[in-house]
Amino acid sequence: MHSAHDPCAPHDPDAAHDPYVRVRGADEHNLRHVDVDIPRDALVVFTGVSGSGKSSLAFGTIYAEAQRRYFESVAPYARRLIHQVGAPKVGEISGLPPAVSLEQRRSAPGSRSSVGTVTTLSNSLRMLFSRAGTYPPGVPRLDSDAFSPNTAAGACPECHGLGRIHRTSEELLVPDPSLSVREGAIEAWPGAWQGKNLRDVLDALGYDVDRPWRELEQRDRDWILFTDEQPVVTVHPVRDAGRIQRPYQGTYMSARRYVMHTFADSRSQTLRARAERFLTAAPCPVCGGSRLRPEALAVTFGGRTIAEMAGLPLSALARALDPAADGSETARVLTGDLRARIAVVTELGLGYLSLDRTTPTLSSGELQRLRLATQLRSGLFGVVYVLDEPSAGLHPADTEALLVVLGRLKAAGNSVFVVEHHLDVVRSADWLVDVGPRAGEHGGMVLHSGPPAALAEVAESATRRFLFDREPAPPREVREPSGLLRLNGVERHNVRGVDAAFPLGVFTAVTGVSGSGKSTLVGQVLAGVLADGATGGTTGCASAEGLEAVDRLVQVDQRPIGRTPRSNLATYTGLFDVVRKLFAATEDARARGYKAGRFSFNVAGGRCETCQGEGFVSVELLFLPSTYAPCPDCRGARYNPGTLEVTYRGRSIAEVLDLTVEAAAGFFAGTPAAERSLRALLDVGLGYLRLGQPATELSGGEAQRIKLASELQRTRRGHTVYVLDEPTTGLHPADVEVLMRQLHGLVDQGHTVVVVEHDMAVVAAADWVIDLGPGGGDEGGRIVAAGPPAEVARTAGSRTAPYLAREFRPS
Repeated sequence: MHSAHDPCAPHDPDAAHDPYVRVRGADEHNLRHVDVDIPRDALVVFTGVSGSGKSSLAFGTIYAEAQRRYFESVAPYARRLIHQVGAPKVGEISGLPPAVSLEQRRSAPGSRSSVGTVTTLSNSLRMLFSRAGTYPPGVPRLDSDAFSPNTAAGACPECHGLGRIHRTSEELLVPDPSLSVREGAIEAWPGAWQGKNLRDVLDALGYDVDRPWRELEQRDRDWILFTDEQPVVTVHPVRDAGRIQRPYQGTYMSARRYVMHTFADSRSQTLRARAERFLTAAPCPVCGGSRLRPEALAVTFGGRTIAEMAGLPLSALARALDPAADGSETARVLTGDLRARIAVVTELGLGYLSLDRTTPTLSSGELQRLRLATQLRSGLFGVVYVLDEPSAGLHPADTEALLVVLGRLKAAGNSVFVVEHHLDVVRSADWLVDVGPRAGEHGGMVLHSGPPAALAEVAESATRRFLFDREPAPPREVREPSGLLRLNGVERHNVRGVDAAFPLGVFTAVTGVSGSGKSTLVGQVLAGVLADGATGGTTGCASAEGLEAVDRLVQVDQRPIGRTPRSNLATYTGLFDVVRKLFAATEDARARGYKAGRFSFNVAGGRCETCQGEGFVSVELLFLPSTYAPCPDCRGARYNPGTLEVTYRGRSIAEVLDLTVEAAAGFFAGTPAAERSLRALLDVGLGYLRLGQPATELSGGEAQRIKLASELQRTRRGHTVYVLDEPTTGLHPADVEVLMRQLHGLVDQGHTVVVVEHDMAVVAAADWVIDLGPGGGDEGGRIVAAGPPAEVARTAGSRTAPYLAREFRPS
């Protein structure tokens, strides 16, 4: 692996400073007793097809061991938890410094989490306004907390710092005023007994519940709908035949109070969604949506309030922070720090974001790059940074800036370990660890650990072909569209006054730098118009033509298929229903009286009650986010012993859920219902995933392909438009080829595929390209070029064109 004259060759492990992280006997997930030496103080890229084991080595072994050692060093309380959290399956790791992980696993951030809170830039901006802001005459200086909408000192008292208030009206609560209260005029009220109770209480209070709503006096209508009073009366229910109903004490709740209470407090997503139908959201009339108290909004810097500053794109905010606006030394120091920190974020292609942009609206790639920018300013050195595809969601132009930032992290004295598929990042590595040769049980071996150029000699590497043997994109016959779908006058976010035409019956790629408006145009406007045929304010489109040619929309995004370990691949695709029925039909299950429900881990009966069928228990850490640990009773099997005694073809239900999709395809051969789901998953390159793999362990790209596989197994009728947002995220180029075969197959069947995409190999193979830009944020939102790929590659002024042109030239 290392030549004798290699300056990076391993030194004596007993040396004072071993320049290598040495891994011995790694067996995590599918790794097969891996021994590997990885240099420190270098940019090391881990490559391999999806599921080959590269993340198991970088995150599951190296980072997990660094985390375990950290836990061991901090407190007896944490040490007690180590055996619950679990140590990685590895013989030994030496030369391992402290590690910082930046993964793409998305938590579930609330609406109060924003770009400003993630980067902590909001703290600095609040300090600037507190110490160097211009106050009204005679007003004392405010503490920095008074400028935060997330504190009692700063939050607007009307909207509690949310910036929006929810209101209702008579028209929303009573859509059909010709009905009486007894006939259900107040549609917002609940159904079944609860609704009958409210009507009976109203009757007992003396209101006429049998007259049409519109004939009631306005004073009575207002009280019924909007009162905050909650009178208690004795209700004498109307007797039903054969049933004795005794009088009871009933409490009245107005329609508005019921709706607001349900929307704010109900844990049922269905009930909350129903309540939301009777509400309108509007900017708070007191703070105007700024979320702050008037006292904070009275303070300015450079003529702007803190809310106005937080609403600017970061690139504009940096310009607005002119210390000359306030000549003080305090202002100079604070604005200098803010501008330096903003510069790192804009360098990573995120200058179009504003501080008040909420975290749930960010992609996982944007979120990871924000965290990366924060780390860059932290000044740590001697640390291993382990990054999960930092180029995800990045235009090739932005990837160049990313490489500069990674280089700076390394130059500061850190080791940068990156799991990555983007070939430009792979080529920039000092050291390459290629894992494979294939996915799942066919992977888990280190094929190469050394300088990137030496990978050319490793014949079994799937990465080698794409790194060294790239052929220019072959000229292909561009398909003729079967029609056009036109969107006229698109006005949404930074897309302003755009007319866009999407050809039907072909493969269209939408390109542009981060923040240029791609997801707005495709994921929101195009998908919104197709979903309900609506135009105008709902979708941000003035008018649309060609809708009659489309029968169905399938939007496949990267949102998780579930947020807890209870949701998994088998449950989402419907395969689990088939599997449970097969187990229930076995002789052993019938003899025991076990029905299909017995084999579900989501209901009491067959599941392990210690973990309630999750296989994991949540471990609360006092000073860190809680983490999941295997259940001490079932050891992750999810079921109780009785359920596990029933076998199908020699395997228990837990062992079947532990099969990979590829292995399950052989195991369920001859069972058409199971074969169809498994074939669809194999076709999108997910053969390496386990059937019971929790949703929390899946990347955004994997979740998207699971959704696509669910669609592929359905019988398709009529002309379908498939909309996908960066479907190649997280995919090795070899897996991209597999996925593209499926998507082009859909087009060959007469359907339309529209993808938002940064992979230029995919764009070059499209029939039509729509390039947005030229920049991000306020500098984007226009169609720079539209046409066949080879034509767009020649467009002057397009940031995409030079990178697309490379695909048509020999490397």
